[in-house]
Amino acid sequence: MIEPRGNSVVMSCFVDADHAGNLVTRRSQTGVMIFVNKAPIIWYSKLQNTLESSTFGSEFVAMRVAVDLIEALQYKLRMFGIPLEGSTSVFCDNQGVVNNSSTPESTLNKKHNAICYHRVREAVASGMIRVAKEDGATNLADCLTKPLEMMKRRLLLCSICY
Repeated sequence: MIEPRGNSVVMSCFVDADHAGNLVTRRSQTGVMIFVNKAPIIWYSKLQNTLESSTFGSEFVAMRVAVDLIEALQYKLRMFGIPLEGSTSVFCDNQGVVNNSSTPESTLNKKHNAICYHRVREAVASGMIRVAKEDGATNLADCLTKPLEMMKRRLLLCSICY
């Protein structure tokens, strides 16, 4: 492992999913935006591979994608010798996902949702991430999941570019 050099960095991530947003296939759109020291480093927007029957399911799939991207970026930064300061803060606008990722008492019936749940729970338990609630009006990943009215889009884009 490379010895850390320079100042440590802080990572944060915004996650969102547009449940059944595609009118033809009814698949959900995942949006993930990862910041390092308030600079956007990774932005990800893609239709989900599975068809979800609930907003909770599509948001949990999006959270798992975010955990995978965060883990890869943390590994790259460590290999470059850049120290990380604490856990990555992950902001999600679904209260059920925030509660279930923080409290290990839930059981999920669908196998792929259970896999996403355990992947996110392991990341929280290891201290890699911490999940917090972000209001839907200020979730920056909203830009990546659905068409927005001009004023809301401009507000979010100004927040990204500061």
